[in-house]
Amino acid sequence: MAPSTPATHVKADQDNGQADLGVARRVLSQAGNGLSKMAAELGDEFVRCVTLVSGLEGRLIVSGMGKSGHIANKIAATLASTGTPAFFVHPAEASHGDLGMISDGDAVIALSNSGETPELSDLVSYTRRFAIPLIGMTGKRESTLAEQSDIVLCLPDVGEASPHGSPTTSTTLMITLGDALAVALLERRGFTADDYRLFHPGGKIGKSLFKVTDLMHTDGEIPLTHPDSPMSDTILTMTTKTFGIAGVVDEDGSLIGIVTDGDLRRHMDGQLVDMPTSDVMTTNPRTVGPNMLAAEALRLMNEWKVTCLFAVEDGKPVGILRVHDILRAGVV
Repeated sequence: MAPSTPATHVKADQDNGQADLGVARRVLSQAGNGLSKMAAELGDEFVRCVTLVSGLEGRLIVSGMGKSGHIANKIAATLASTGTPAFFVHPAEASHGDLGMISDGDAVIALSNSGETPELSDLVSYTRRFAIPLIGMTGKRESTLAEQSDIVLCLPDVGEASPHGSPTTSTTLMITLGDALAVALLERRGFTADDYRLFHPGGKIGKSLFKVTDLMHTDGEIPLTHPDSPMSDTILTMTTKTFGIAGVVDEDGSLIGIVTDGDLRRHMDGQLVDMPTSDVMTTNPRTVGPNMLAAEALRLMNEWKVTCLFAVEDGKPVGILRVHDILRAGVV
């Protein structure tokens, strides 16, 4: 047998690469077709499911075995993070005591493509015994799970992408249907960006939803002075508060100006400390609102080439925000 040449290896790699791309495109196309078919077939059962879950007094328990169990875990996490109290219960653990985690006011979503997963039997029986609503997510309308369920979310029959029937397309459909349920519940409940940030304080999305009020310095930390105060007092305020700026307020407490390091340099002469603050301050200062997103405040700071802004509400300063506060919080 003649030894293979580098050219032979290159051709083999190219042939394998084309075959690999063909497989990948087939898998993705089958999943896309399945999702399109599921979207077209979605109907009253899905609406009933959203209505049931949105009205729960308790929590939504999501369960499944094997690959379906991994999907169930993700669905529970997505629901919980978007305002629907939910958690995953492993069906095998449920048979050994974790059924006690399910109580009146709860509901259960059980995932099984075949609808005949034996490990789910105790969980299904428990819901029937204690009249706990059961939602079955399955690919078989005539299965045991579908027959026992109060609501059936049935997947379209499009087959698995794997030639050996390994869960592929079915799990894609399950996870996407779970996302659809979570988003439908989110929108029905009017779940806001503030609500989302409450559940995601450490994530990138949560940080992007920080508001000025979450990061600004307030009360006694705000460097404030008055227009008739001598600059000696104003400079002392700027020094002790360490922001390098002072807000100037009138008798009503409204912000009418600011004094910055730049203002000091522009008036640097022997008479500066004796001048009234009103002669040095910059009027009509740029400000932000306390409910503005911190990311927007950061954009304005960059645009205006400033490192510090007063947060004003009804004309009065309620806080002061530094660019360092925003960056330290991880807002970009």
